[in-house]
Amino acid sequence: MKFRVERDALADAVAWTAKSLPSRPSVPVLAGVMLRVTDGVLQVSGFDYEVSSQVSVEVQGDSDGAALVSGRLLAEITKALPAKPVDIAAVGPHLELVCGSARFTLPTMPVEDYPSLPDMPASAGTVDAAAFAAAVSQVAIAAGRDETLPMMTGVRLELTGSTLAMLATDRYRLAMREIEWSPEDPDISINALVPAKTLNDTAKTLGPLGGQVTLALAHGGAGEGMIGFAGGTRRTTSRLLDGANYPPVRSLFPASHNAQARVSVSALQEVTRRVALVAERTTPILLSFSEDGLVVEAGGTEEARASEAMDATFTGEALTIGFNPQYLLDGLNGLNAPTAVLSFVDAFKPAVLSPASEDGEIITGYRYLIMPIRVTR
Repeated sequence: MKFRVERDALADAVAWTAKSLPSRPSVPVLAGVMLRVTDGVLQVSGFDYEVSSQVSVEVQGDSDGAALVSGRLLAEITKALPAKPVDIAAVGPHLELVCGSARFTLPTMPVEDYPSLPDMPASAGTVDAAAFAAAVSQVAIAAGRDETLPMMTGVRLELTGSTLAMLATDRYRLAMREIEWSPEDPDISINALVPAKTLNDTAKTLGPLGGQVTLALAHGGAGEGMIGFAGGTRRTTSRLLDGANYPPVRSLFPASHNAQARVSVSALQEVTRRVALVAERTTPILLSFSEDGLVVEAGGTEEARASEAMDATFTGEALTIGFNPQYLLDGLNGLNAPTAVLSFVDAFKPAVLSPASEDGEIITGYRYLIMPIRVTR
């Protein structure tokens, strides 16, 4: 194998592939990235039996072939290279990399020991890349991090006709986003539970590329239990989590509310961050709503306290409700709108955050539910 490639294209391809490699691989070859040149096209691949990544890069190929090298080491090297073309050649048990006057020799691993990447499932449809990336970022933040509850670490995709819904919850908050997409089958009705980290990393990569992202999902038969995403020259597959017993979380959104507040997103973010400085890690901040506006307060150890008043438009009976400050900030960050609408049943039931335009009109499509923390005053 011997080829020449632009440094930026190589660095981007290797960095993206290496990001999904396991930090503690079960066998050494899984820490590697596969470089394979065929007819002037370099394919950079990574696979850990759960997630596969593959990206194609056009190169000046002198001879076809393949080599398997440490992914993280190659990523660090290519990122540090000078902005010049890179010449790469497989020589015996080594890979030689030359860029300007810089020269590296890396040991290779046996290509024949590397597992074959899974095939992409059949295409289920396409979605706008930027809209997809924005929706995933809004929802994935609410997914759980506790690996002992694997079901909660996923984002549930509900593909129903031309609507693609995403839901995630860690049992303390719930995020839901609905966007339009173009299904291959207009009568499609499939649900899939995708690991949130994989989905988020994939969306962050494919979103800036623009164009369309292809969602590939098996309808039974070959490839079932897997999902694939393809955009530009990149493709990713991931195993699905077992979502058979995923709770009916949509029913958690209250059908009606007894009180509602409208407040500036940026102002509430700033006030929450300031007031939360005195709050302990497990201590909530208190939001007191009335006709006069909103007062945000918190108490910490050794009688440290903070409070700040701010403007808010409120309708309903005055109430005081406690939230985990980070969960509240996560919800506000996901609104992507100038105004937040907070809807309440009472101080002990979940509140719902919705985005609104500057004139206060609620923007449909995204909702963030947050559980209150009971407080005694």
